[in-house]
Amino acid sequence: MKKTNELLTKNSMVCLLALICCLLWGSAFPCIKIGYKMFQIASNDTASQILFAGARFTLAGILTIIIGSILGKKALVPQKGSWHMVLALCMLQTVIQYLFFYVGLAHTTGVKSSIIEAVNVFIAILVSSLIFHYEKLGKEKIIGCMIGFAGVVLINLNGSGMEGGMSLLGEGFIVLSTVSYAFSSVLIKKFSQKENPVTLSGYQFVAGGLIMAAVGLGMGGHLSGFTPASAALLVYMAMISAVAYSLWGILLKYNPVGKVAVYGFMNPVFGVILSALLLGEQNQAFTAKGLLSLILVCLGIYMVNKTPRCSQR
Repeated sequence: MKKTNELLTKNSMVCLLALICCLLWGSAFPCIKIGYKMFQIASNDTASQILFAGARFTLAGILTIIIGSILGKKALVPQKGSWHMVLALCMLQTVIQYLFFYVGLAHTTGVKSSIIEAVNVFIAILVSSLIFHYEKLGKEKIIGCMIGFAGVVLINLNGSGMEGGMSLLGEGFIVLSTVSYAFSSVLIKKFSQKENPVTLSGYQFVAGGLIMAAVGLGMGGHLSGFTPASAALLVYMAMISAVAYSLWGILLKYNPVGKVAVYGFMNPVFGVILSALLLGEQNQAFTAKGLLSLILVCLGIYMVNKTPRCSQR
């Protein structure tokens, strides 16, 4: 166990596993929008968007529990005193985050969403520093947050190839989803000291997915267009969550929040590139404003994590 813990704190291993997570998460932006087309979900069909998300995360939870049980050679079941943790993560990481995310993504582009999502890195570090006191908040981190937010604001300015501006149902909901995710990231670090992070991920996904599916059905949502291709996409999207969140939770358990969060800058990088390639959004991804926004976000995250290792607790 000690060797495993040491391995998971090595910079090279943290980098490798974190980049795998970010690549998977980056692919989620275009996959969700492709899924809307495959399952014939209109941008104003909120009920079906929520149902779609519920189906994805219920399946993700089931896959996480099955895979975790096989790898651990025993049934993956939360401890008796861990159910309140599962419920808290279920609401923050799945229900609230993805209610806002799925609706927001239907009203904006994959490129803009992927860059706005980078805000969760700054919020997670602020929450970790100011509320949970896991690490200190220095001048570099404050400057980094300001630079990163400047990139988010820039991507939403009208003109120069960036159409649409900012709307509450679009970019506004994406921002709210990042806030929810940031809080859940810090809670994962806290809860994983007492419970297996893979167990937490699996059961909170099942609970959150079922809640979202019930809400979507209750609102009159429906899914159609099931084909081998659309089913495969749904399974892949479930695996994104099952693999990425489990790995990320393990990294947060053994490392400072800032050390892991720094790799979040690759989410918008992968998201922008994959959205450009798969959704034909090259006009946004490769304009001067789009690239400058991405650079500012990445620079901000670098500044946030530039603080000396001794400042972390």
